[in-house]
Amino acid sequence: MRRIAISDIHGCLDSFKALLQKIELTTADALFLLGDYIDKGPYSKEVIDYIWHLQETGYTVHCLLGNHEQMLLEEYHPRESIYKVYPEALRSFEVQHVREIPEKYIGWMEELDSYLEIEGYILVHAGLSFENANPLADTKSMIWIRNWQDSINKEWLAGRKIVHGHTPLHKEKIIKSLSKLEETPAINIDGGCWFTYEGMGNLCALDLDELTVTFQERLEVMAIKKK
Repeated sequence: MRRIAISDIHGCLDSFKALLQKIELTTADALFLLGDYIDKGPYSKEVIDYIWHLQETGYTVHCLLGNHEQMLLEEYHPRESIYKVYPEALRSFEVQHVREIPEKYIGWMEELDSYLEIEGYILVHAGLSFENANPLADTKSMIWIRNWQDSINKEWLAGRKIVHGHTPLHKEKIIKSLSKLEETPAINIDGGCWFTYEGMGNLCALDLDELTVTFQERLEVMAIKKK
């Protein structure tokens, strides 16, 4: 069984499917998705539907909460919110307002975990705040924090590595980080799938056991350009 992690799909369904095909995902593998399934790309609803399809057809898929799901939830519930779901996400659900999104999608997002501990790793969307005596108690930081790696408490980690997304990273920097895990035991796998900056525009899959990465260049932007 392989353990594979992917983060920040951001509505890029075609890229997600192509990446799973490239790594030849099977029902014997465990797939860990680290949040941000929605917004930016054109297929927010369809990405969630496909995740459900994988689970229903025998694939082992674990899903974590990202800040974009949290933003949607804060806009959905009847309380003051500074956040707005991206228009692309609303279009994918064929609605005008977040409150019109079917409840099954809202309920699914509400049940997403903020982090997951597996052998050798802590998986999280954005990272951990080591300003807290127990970083796993700070759920807000888990989906929002940036620039935290220099404060990592290796003693607290006790040999574990942190795998996260949230902050788009150049492809070469993702690869380079794998050779510096003794120094910084954290791997950012957000390849900036929806960004057009040089070295980004990739969806990244990390094999947690082999410590190898596979990249898929986004396909949705190319499809849009053809139109």
